[in-house]
Amino acid sequence: MSNEFPSPAWTATVVGHHRLRNDLAVIRLIGDFVPFAAGGSVEVETPQHPGVRRRLSPALPPSLDGKLEFHVRTVPGGWCSGSIVADTQPGDQWRINAPHSVFAVDPDAAEVVMIAGGTGLAPMRAQILDLARRDNPPRTYLFFGGRSPRDLYAADMLFLLAGELPWLTVIPVVESPDDPPIRDEWHEQTRVDIGFAPSEMLHGTLADVATAHGPFDRHQVLICGSPAMVATTTDRLVAGGTPPANITTEGA
Repeated sequence: MSNEFPSPAWTATVVGHHRLRNDLAVIRLIGDFVPFAAGGSVEVETPQHPGVRRRLSPALPPSLDGKLEFHVRTVPGGWCSGSIVADTQPGDQWRINAPHSVFAVDPDAAEVVMIAGGTGLAPMRAQILDLARRDNPPRTYLFFGGRSPRDLYAADMLFLLAGELPWLTVIPVVESPDDPPIRDEWHEQTRVDIGFAPSEMLHGTLADVATAHGPFDRHQVLICGSPAMVATTTDRLVAGGTPPANITTEGA
């Protein structure tokens, strides 16, 4: 007889499915309280793919009223992520499992650097909102990047956050100042006038721009995004003088 017990699981109901780009959606749920740590991740199981688990990072810190938010982007060739983005409906029941913590801002950190590519923003946002609960949050710099301005899907939210939190500086980064010529109708439908001006966006890759602002020898550095971005940025920062021990990474 096995001495292993099944891991706990929680249930949450989709209350909002907001398609922001052709390949990206923000999904909000309410349900059981899930005891994850801000910046960590959980496994989710959706009704479209019963029995299939996908690890996602909540974009909100834990809340006793059971609110959850996930930012999901279609992975090329990813049938599960594509279905979550396109087919999720309010009322869907999600099963939440296996909380796992990677990012944790040191309570003694005086300055924090966050480097987020794409939906790697989600755990960073959860951490920022969690830091806002502190009496004395650390000085925090968030580099948020994409290939073009259209990829900065949360620019309006980050612009408002930076205005409300005096200890937070947001640095938007784009590899190209121009969006692709092919229109994204979801982007057009959700476009707002709030956000960063083109002159406020730094040009280059996240690795280029973050390294140019380093070395971060007195900072805690958190990096999340595609595996290639995470690896390149980490290598460049270390080569530029940032101690490896200061860096925590995770792919998204």
